[in-house]
This record gives sequence, structure tokens and C-alpha cells, in this order.
Amino acid sequence: MRHAVAGWKLNRPTGHRLALYRNLATDLLRYEHITTTFAKAKAVQPIVEKLITLGKTDSVHHRRLAAARLYDRKIVQKLFDVIGPRFADRAGGYTRIIRLGRRLGDAAEMARIELVE
Repeated sequence: MRHAVAGWKLNRPTGHRLALYRNLATDLLRYEHITTTFAKAKAVQPIVEKLITLGKTDSVHHRRLAAARLYDRKIVQKLFDVIGPRFADRAGGYTRIIRLGRRLGDAAEMARIELVE
């Protein structure tokens, strides 16, 4: 039974999966919307939500935590200078997932994950 087992494996080894999450989170904060499979969008959504919550309070500690979870230092700067202040008055729910239908090649369900506002 899978009681209280959180997260998705996405049929990948641990290191590959964690690198995928970092890539998706970095790109979502860079472009503010990405198109990916629905499962990957659902998996990366809580990671990005927590990063935006970190970005709302600018401190050295929060910057280092965000830098440890993102690949690009410029995106860390954007998180604290642009994205964090934009969501300062919002108590959560910074992203939305929009289903786009099935991909032609393998019929995987596609989705667009984007920042709200």
C-alpha cells in the first residue's frame, strides 16, 4: 500500500528526477510559463510554490536556499527582485496548470504550467 508516500517517481532514477525538477523549476521562473506533460507539471508545482514563498522575503538565508534549488543565479536574482514582490500580497496559489490535450506522438497528456498574475 502507498499510504503517506508523497511525490512522483516519473520512471527515473533519483538523480535524474531531481535534475529534471531543478530544470523545470528554473525554466518556469525564467519564462513564467512552460509546456510539459501533466505529470511533470503536477510534480514541479509544489517546488515552484515553495521557491516563490522564499522569494517573498529577501534575506541571505533565503537567497542561498533558492540558489541551492535552481541552476541559474540570474533566476535567483529575478525570483527575489521581480517575482517575490509581485506575489507579496498573495497567500499562496502562485501557479496554475492548464490541460492542453494529448500529444500526437505518444498520447501523453500535455499541460501548461504558468505563474498566475
